[in-house]
Order: sequence, then structure tokens, then C-alpha cells
Amino acid sequence: MTLEQKIGQFFFPAVFINDTEENIQATEELIKKHNIGGLTFFHSRASAATNYETKKKIVFNDDSYQRLKDLITRYQKCATTPLLMSIDAEWGLAMRIEKTPQYPYAITLGALPMSESHLVYEVGKQIGLDLKSAGLHYNLAPLADINNNPNNPVIGYRSFGENKEKVAHFALEYLRGMNDAGVLGCLKHFPGHGNTNVDSHLGLPVLTETLEQLLENELYPFIKGIESDADSIMIGHLAVPALNNGANTSATLSKSVIETLLRKQLNYNGLVISDALNMHSVSKLYEIKGQLEWEAFNAGNDVLCFAENVPEGIQEILKNASPERIEESFNRLMKCKQKAGLFDDQNNLAAEMDFETASLLNGKIAQKCITTIKDTHNTAVVIDASKRGTLAKLSIYKNTENAFFKTLGPSLSAPEFAIEIDTKNTVEEIEKSLKGYDTLIIALFVPKAKPQNNFDIEEAVLEMLKKLILSKKCVLYLFGNPYALQIVPDLQSISGLVQVYQDFDEFQETAASQLLENSSCKGTLSVSINNF
Repeated sequence: MTLEQKIGQFFFPAVFINDTEENIQATEELIKKHNIGGLTFFHSRASAATNYETKKKIVFNDDSYQRLKDLITRYQKCATTPLLMSIDAEWGLAMRIEKTPQYPYAITLGALPMSESHLVYEVGKQIGLDLKSAGLHYNLAPLADINNNPNNPVIGYRSFGENKEKVAHFALEYLRGMNDAGVLGCLKHFPGHGNTNVDSHLGLPVLTETLEQLLENELYPFIKGIESDADSIMIGHLAVPALNNGANTSATLSKSVIETLLRKQLNYNGLVISDALNMHSVSKLYEIKGQLEWEAFNAGNDVLCFAENVPEGIQEILKNASPERIEESFNRLMKCKQKAGLFDDQNNLAAEMDFETASLLNGKIAQKCITTIKDTHNTAVVIDASKRGTLAKLSIYKNTENAFFKTLGPSLSAPEFAIEIDTKNTVEEIEKSLKGYDTLIIALFVPKAKPQNNFDIEEAVLEMLKKLILSKKCVLYLFGNPYALQIVPDLQSISGLVQVYQDFDEFQETAASQLLENSSCKGTLSVSINNF
């Protein structure tokens, strides 16, 4: 390859599974003309990071998985050098693609005891197999961020928790599982995105820690990853003034973060990939096209993810970079391509996705991670009330046909009520209907995993919960992000509280069985909750 063709390998532009034929042909031209090294897949333009401002409606397509497979085949045919196909699928292809297996969020896996870390390995392995079945080689996951800021708008449920040893161990188990399935992984977001309160898709988070503090906490999982030869490390769009002579320079554009800290001090010689270069914390910094790509490469990134100015970026790097530096990045990328089997016989097609294995695995995880937070003989309380005819079941944000109620039904008969989204009148009606009952099983299905707008839990619902908790015996099962517990009022007064994390049927059924059998829950919260 010429030097220019080698530089083309560093570019991984975004492509969209549900895109127009015109856009697909433009990508094919990019592959043919510029010898790019790989692609990063998103569902659609509306679902990518740019949607944070535009709020475009995502149009779902049940054929997305097949379309992805067809596109990968089509794009590979255009490439002189096999493309490294990547995607961000932290909790499985379902993060991006309809009708594919979904696995638990990292915050759920973080509730598993350390002794059950083999289940995290299995999640990594199954996700790897699912990616491989589509023709993908590289998952931009898992997070090695430590979840030490409950107000973090973008990490939260995506982190394994606040314990650095557990985060490191679980991230590496996930990575090992993917590697054993033949898929590359990525530890992100160096030097640690956990203790931030700004979403780097929209603005630049600033870490106030010193290097000593970072080494003690945030950097710990990355150091363990480096010791284990992690495939790649993604640099986060966050500023660490202590590492940049007091300047608020994004780590993605900082030689002192990548070259000095990561390469020299921590002795990492694997692949370094930038976070998406379309994110507004960096994308608006330079007016000249290609300048951002050059600055990111110059800072030490080998791969430029979601690069938007490929031809201009290639020319800027060609003009400014030394041949030695180009060769270093090229060799790192080729090593990864080799490990992913890109130069092997391409006829070894992986098996199709295995929904049954995914479901069995989710069931095993549910049995080990569901967490009792408060138990005042929950089973005895609800069974006694059921016998006396004073028990009711209340489902919030799912109808009464949910798997939790269905599993409870045959053994624990009681009237069932439901509140669905945007139903203020229903809240008032439900309150009246519940007046004659002194004991409630409440299933709260938290609408959103991110904390903005109180996880989309309506104020009227929170007010109703407050009244119910203070006036009745309530046993609450929370299906969703445990941080949502912080906004539920008067939890100190509740009779029973169980954190279930996911709303998958396997989790609902396991939670119901645990209540009926009065069996102990094995999980522990992976984050600190402040209000009880």
C-alpha cells in the first residue's frame, strides 16, 4: 500500500443499516476511493448521536438484521483490504437492531456476586457470537468506567458499578467471552467517564481529579485491561486539566493523555480508537474540514471512529504526519484485523443468532442478581392479605398482562390494576379503587434507563406512590435502573423493596417465583442509593 492508502485504513466512518440506496452507494465510493479500514454501524441516522438535537423519529424495521448482513457482504465486496466491521453493542445487537437477543445492562450484571463472574463471560461470548453471525468483528464495548457519580447523564446503567475491582474483573470477563467467540472488544472511555455530569454527545465533561486520584480509582480497570492485553482502548471526549497544564482539552485531542499517560506511563501498545468524532464536544472545534481528524490522529489515536471528513482528513494526515507514526498505527490495526480473522478463509460463516441460549442465560442472571433491599417478611405479608381479601396488585407503566403478574396469578389471587404512560385521570381513578385494600404488590416498570426527566416517571405517579407507601403495606418490585429508587418518595416507610433491574420476561418470572417461594435474593446493588 502507498502511505495514503495506509492512512485510509485509520478511518471508520459511520454507516446506517436503514439508509437510502444513494447513501449506500456513497459509502461504496468511499471504500473504493480511499481504502478505509472499517465501518461503524448504527440503526439509522435518527438513532445516532446526532439525534440528540434533531429528535428525529426512529422508523423501526423488522428486517434490520438481514439488511445489516446484506450490507456487510456488499461493502466487503468493494474493499481491496477487508474491512473491520464494528458496532457499539454493549448489551447485545438489540441495542441497535430489532428482533435480536438483548442481554442485561452492565449495572444489572454488576449486581451479580463476584463468584458468578462466569455469567458475565457468557454474556460477552453470546454477544460475540451474535455479532459474528451478522459479519461483525469488533464490538465497541465494554465500559471500564467506574460509576461513581449518580448524576451522570450518560454512563449510569452502562457501567458495572462503583467498585473498581468488580468493574475491572467484569469488564475483562466480558472481553474474554467476546474474544473466545472470535470478536474484538474495546475498553472505554479512557481515562474514565464515570465521575462526570455532562453528556459528551452534547458538551465537554471536565474531570477535576489529579493524576494520583485517577491512578487510584478511574484508571484502575484500564490498567488491569492493559495487563491483560486488551484489544483496544477508546478515548473519551472529556477534559482532565490536571493532565493538560490546566487546559480543558478533550482527551481525544490530547497528546499528554494518549501518548504520555496511556502509551508511556501505562505502557499500552494496543489499538487506540477515538470516541465518535461527530459528538459535539469535539465536532464543532475546527472550521476546516479534516483538521479534527488530523488533531485526533496527532494526539495518538490509531482509529478515527465516526470520522465525517474522510478525504480531507486523509490529506491532512498525509501532509503532517511522519511515515514512522503512520506505520505504527497501521501495524496496530493490521494486528487486530489478523486477530479477527479478516485474512483467513472468508467462507467460515458463523451460526445464526441463538434466542433460546440468550433466554436461558438471562434467566440464570436473574436468579443471581435480583436484590432484596428491604424485607419485612414480604411473602407472609402478601399471602396473609390475599387470604383476607385485602391484597391488590398494581402495575405501573405496563398492563396487567405482564409476566410478573401472570406468574403470581395462579398462587396469589388478587384484583389487578394498571397505570400506563400519560394517564393522569387513571392515577386518580386507581387511587380511589385501591382505598379498600391495605396491602399492595406494586410493580414499577421504569420507562427509561437514563435519569433525565426522572426516568420519565410522571410527577402524578410519584405523588400517588408517596400516598400509597405512607398509608398501606406496600411491597415494591422495581424493574429498571436502580438509580430510579432515589426519586421514589418515602421509601423508608415501605414494607418491602426488591430491585429487579430488567423488565425481561425471565426477570419478571424469577422475581415472582422468589416472592411465592420466599427464597433469598442473591444480588447486591452495584451502586449506592441515597434515600434509604
